[in-house]
Amino acid sequence: MSWENDFRTALLDWFAAEKRDLPWRRDYAPYAVWISEIMAQQTQMDRVVPYFNRFLAQFPDVAALAAADEDAVLVAWEGLGYYSRARHLHAAAKKIMADFGGRLPDRPEDIRELPGIGDYTAAAIASIAFGADVPVVDANVLRILARMDDIDTPIREPAGRAKAQALAERLLPGGRARQWNQALMELGGLVCRPKKPRCAACPVRELCQARHLGIVSDRPVLSKTKDIVPLNVATGVLVQAGRVFIQKRLPKGAWGNLWEFPGGRIEPGETPEAAAVRELREETGFETDVAGKLAVIRHGYTTFRVTLHCFLLHLTGRPREACPPEPVLTAAQQSLWVAPAELTRFAFPAGHRKLIDSLSRDLRLVFRGSAGQEGKNMPPAAKGRGPLETL
Repeated sequence: MSWENDFRTALLDWFAAEKRDLPWRRDYAPYAVWISEIMAQQTQMDRVVPYFNRFLAQFPDVAALAAADEDAVLVAWEGLGYYSRARHLHAAAKKIMADFGGRLPDRPEDIRELPGIGDYTAAAIASIAFGADVPVVDANVLRILARMDDIDTPIREPAGRAKAQALAERLLPGGRARQWNQALMELGGLVCRPKKPRCAACPVRELCQARHLGIVSDRPVLSKTKDIVPLNVATGVLVQAGRVFIQKRLPKGAWGNLWEFPGGRIEPGETPEAAAVRELREETGFETDVAGKLAVIRHGYTTFRVTLHCFLLHLTGRPREACPPEPVLTAAQQSLWVAPAELTRFAFPAGHRKLIDSLSRDLRLVFRGSAGQEGKNMPPAAKGRGPLETL
């Protein structure tokens, strides 16, 4: 996908220019990388640096660490907390001396066998110290991937984790795992933070789906706190004289004061097409006909999984080039008839924004019936794609 290529390029360029000058990055010596990764567990990277320098001054290599008394190791670790990490580090050094001839193993599966090392740390050491082409997926990376690709499945549950892992593997640029994995972790630590993310400073903000949809604070989805309720909803994109009808929601509710295409839940026994027509009538007073199906949009919220059936509608018995009428609003505070290219000026809920993105390939549809207007004022993505002939 093109966004993935752009994402790789932008992130690697940013890391090359902005990466922090950390001591283990100067030559990527395997021992130094290993110590830094263990210290960075449950500790911010900037805070690690003085402890790292002090530790390596006292234990400059695997042999020195393995030969040390445990008390000396714990004293050198003092201030970092989580002392089990220091004990595991000491035990791992002894194992490296005994089983690997004093050299840190370079294969992730062998590194994984050392005390205190899990899948993430093994991948980090293998890629950063030895350049192994393995993705690193920690909390920072999960958060970035969930925001970039709008992963709306709980990210720590098997389905969400599988989506993120597959994306991480697909994104990994062969031969550049050292830079790539560090760039992701750097982005997550400095910019794409859990709270108060610095989106304005993000080098990949234009590619981020969560930012585009206005749901950065909702990604990643962390857990299922309640049962997910499926909702089947229908909405109508009503077109008249080359303009699209939109309405502004009432101030109350989660999406208060956002713009939308009229629509609502599909009632039991009702078809999506009939629901779209009924909702337009109830919310605007317009009688409409279905000209065709535009898309099915799926979007997850905290407690809802919405399937949005989207239809192209026209006013019943009214020439398509005729001036649009005024509605009688029952579920909105304001309405407008706008040119398709103007839709980007208005704030929509994420599901409707996804619909607008979908329509950007075929927006010339809305100009049918408006003589001489087809192809004008369309975003670049819409031009040259060809209309959906079935509509």
